[in-house]
Amino acid sequence: MKVFVTGATGFVGSHVARVLSQQGAELRLLVRATSRTENLEGLRAERVTGDLCDREALGQGMSGCELVFHVAADYRLWAPDPRELYRANVEGTRTVLEAARAAGVRRVVHTSSVGTIGFRTNGRPADEDSPVSLADMIGAYKRSKFMAEQVALEAARGGFDVVVVNPTTPVGEQDIKPTPTGRVIVDFLKGKFPAYVETGLNLVDVRQCAHGHVAAAEKGRRGERYILGGEDLTLKQILDRLAAISDLPSPKLKLPYAVALATGAVDTLFTGVLLGREPRVTLDSVRMGRKKMFASSAKAERELGWKIVPVDEALRRAVDWFRAHGYA
Repeated sequence: MKVFVTGATGFVGSHVARVLSQQGAELRLLVRATSRTENLEGLRAERVTGDLCDREALGQGMSGCELVFHVAADYRLWAPDPRELYRANVEGTRTVLEAARAAGVRRVVHTSSVGTIGFRTNGRPADEDSPVSLADMIGAYKRSKFMAEQVALEAARGGFDVVVVNPTTPVGEQDIKPTPTGRVIVDFLKGKFPAYVETGLNLVDVRQCAHGHVAAAEKGRRGERYILGGEDLTLKQILDRLAAISDLPSPKLKLPYAVALATGAVDTLFTGVLLGREPRVTLDSVRMGRKKMFASSAKAERELGWKIVPVDEALRRAVDWFRAHGYA
């Protein structure tokens, strides 16, 4: 079976590509000319050079393919030009789906984000049916992913076989950029985490997340969203687990939300606006943290055979990988 994958040089996408390869798929991977390719080492696959808005490259790559996994995204919580996120995430998704339809692809699995889910202020886990709208999205990244998801769902409503997966917060090895969550781990390992805020995330093993993508291709229903999640943990609980794994101290100082908000505003203004560099603490990330991003994967458990597993092993692999590759 021929399968086309976008985002295979990245964190989640590289794991998806490896699971597919292990299952015997004949892979074609979209690779930008400027992409780092170390995550593809040892992977048997044909590479097609281009980006998400390159119709010719997409058409070439998808020709004869049965499945497309659209995993690529611009995952940044701050960018000097937010239009870059909309171009990659929204217009890129639209172009990928149009190319897949034109190529006669049977099914597309679109990787969205748990950030598009409607989280509750009371901390109770959200699910695929939690009320949400574009107005609930904080920052260009979340807005662009929400809009991209709507493009995918609209294609499904129009008769094209598209399934959406919403990974929570993947952790593990091969986070080369790293992602914002990977930076939390790196900062902790570098001793740059003197305090924490009262927030929470749902962490999922990136390897399991990759298997969930394949399960969605095999068992998912057209036009449906599936949260691929693991453990709901407060930030303090995550830091405590990292401390146990790394033999480093966990911070004991909890910052009030107002202090964290002020820190994010100053860092965004000074580092981002004035210096043109990515802030370590963005205003949007602090605002996102006001709600605990706890989520239920019950639907994926029922329909995809999804299993929730502890994330300690994935956190350990992440720590080992970041240390081995000189990040910390």
